[in-house]
Amino acid sequence: MNTHLTVAFLGLGHMGGPMAANLGRAGYAVLGYDPAIVAQQQATEDGLTVSDSAISAVAKADVVITMLPNGKLVRDTYREVLAVAKPNSLFIDCSTIDVADAREVASMAQSAGHRAIDAPVSGGVAGAAAGTLAFMVGGSEVDFGSAKPLLDVMGRKVVHCGGSGVGQAAKICNNMILGVSMIAISEAFVLGEKLGLTNQALFDVASNASGQCWALTSNCPVPGPVPTTPANNDYQPGFAVALMEKDLTLAANALRDNGVEADLGLRASEIYRRFNTEGGGGLDFSAIVKDIRSRSTEGE
Repeated sequence: MNTHLTVAFLGLGHMGGPMAANLGRAGYAVLGYDPAIVAQQQATEDGLTVSDSAISAVAKADVVITMLPNGKLVRDTYREVLAVAKPNSLFIDCSTIDVADAREVASMAQSAGHRAIDAPVSGGVAGAAAGTLAFMVGGSEVDFGSAKPLLDVMGRKVVHCGGSGVGQAAKICNNMILGVSMIAISEAFVLGEKLGLTNQALFDVASNASGQCWALTSNCPVPGPVPTTPANNDYQPGFAVALMEKDLTLAANALRDNGVEADLGLRASEIYRRFNTEGGGGLDFSAIVKDIRSRSTEGE
């Protein structure tokens, strides 16, 4: 692991901040940038060097990592910094964006004489802090090999999924599974409550039977059965509803663009969009159980 590399880390929010801090603790020189004062202060407390602009951070770096909210911001950032980056710099975008956007920014970087991969993550804020994220990587084998030592510091599982943009494709598909699963689990808990079944009893059965899945056993949407879940902390995220809605929108767009018949994926996107619009955006995505419960009738 070449910890002599200097890393510019652009985007020091709830995910990017802990990821950058883990790189710093591993011995990399990290130049962080984020326009938010709170993020800058936390990065300084974590021992990182905070730059006054994205340009000043990138100009001194060998590797540029971005963790930004959307594709437009990634595109705008690349346009801003590509010209000042050292020749043959490695650009790693960990944001969750559209596949087309991922391919566009990779092409922009390559045209400017650099290397680029897309490496979106799964694992939420807890995984970012613990360094246990899963990375889904799109790009060449050579560029993947160059990036892997850094990704190994920030994550526990690093998978090369294919060429440019395919990492984003894997992220979109994975989170569609997650969103649909959480809705199904939440509906089952609400039904169980109405049928006189305790949440603990349903969890004990489903977690050891064919209903078992990550959304149940690691992010159980009701308090009690799994003490470490957001449900036991007033649904503080975790992985926020607003982010799930964003990812499911990307999935829904991809489903339509590619002619995939996917009733559940499209419906999950609608359900989380409604919950986000009606005020649930800052809660953990498992709080969808509250929305389902509140919309359910008393029954006969």
